[in-house]
Amino acid sequence: MKNIFLTVLFFVSNSFFGQINFPIDTSYTIKSTYAKLIKKYPFIKIAEEVKNKNVIEINDVVYSQDKNRALHFDAYLNKIKRKNPAVVMIHGGGWKSGNKSQMRTMAQRIASEGYSCFAIEYRLSLEAKYPEGIFDVKNAIRFIKDNARKFHVDPDKIAVLGCSSGGQMAALIGTTNKNPAFDDVLNKSKSSSEVNAIINIDGILAFKHPESSEGEVAALWLKGTFDEKPENWKNASGLTHTDKNTPPTLFLNSSIPRFHAGRDDMIKILNINNVYNEVQTIKDSPHSFWFFAPWLDETILYTTQFLDKIFKKK
Repeated sequence: MKNIFLTVLFFVSNSFFGQINFPIDTSYTIKSTYAKLIKKYPFIKIAEEVKNKNVIEINDVVYSQDKNRALHFDAYLNKIKRKNPAVVMIHGGGWKSGNKSQMRTMAQRIASEGYSCFAIEYRLSLEAKYPEGIFDVKNAIRFIKDNARKFHVDPDKIAVLGCSSGGQMAALIGTTNKNPAFDDVLNKSKSSSEVNAIINIDGILAFKHPESSEGEVAALWLKGTFDEKPENWKNASGLTHTDKNTPPTLFLNSSIPRFHAGRDDMIKILNINNVYNEVQTIKDSPHSFWFFAPWLDETILYTTQFLDKIFKKK
């Protein structure tokens, strides 16, 4: 265990150098979401963090750095086994807000079930446009594979999980497993960015779709409106790339249809290609349900059952 802490100390220490200022949007927080929902759902509580003696937490590991910017993730490592399936976690916030700390409680809970979880910082739309954030997460996946032994990870068992806009990104990352156009050409890692499972929590699968109502926020990330940048709106949609190479997928949704736009069309393609998939709906729930009790319990149950089926079956 000594080596992991020495290595992480190096990664973290480098995060204090070479930084520049960039705009930060703080409109999407757990507290602000709670304030919006509490009147309609007076029984909810913000889910509390749960420490587990078998989980090591390491914050602000640097996975990518140049002279202008370092990018970090928070690691939650189950220490019982030397090789765990990994869960790469992408926060939501409309591609412009949110941060990796919003995945902490979920990561703690999943890690306690025998996984190594990684909550990823990626560049948001006020700093960098599509597809840079996708490149960031794929680079984080490569970094985790490069350092698999240090992080107690089985590099052949990687799931990508995202919430809201992070769910959209997770679906795009998984459906572009073998598409070099979605990899950062400057990344020199010998590891691939391929993942072996997708967990999409209330993220759209298509930006331009009868069920979708994406507009200004999506346009900010996609470098323009649909009329201005139709190719980006199409290529950023996981549905566009879904095929026989798409890994097993869990769709975990609220009861609001707009947040799974394109899902049923994607399922048809997965079924034609005999790709395992599940749909679980948290009944009578709002968007961002994963921040709150009692819905987080159900979210963790469906997520870990799916992960166990994909990665731990005998």
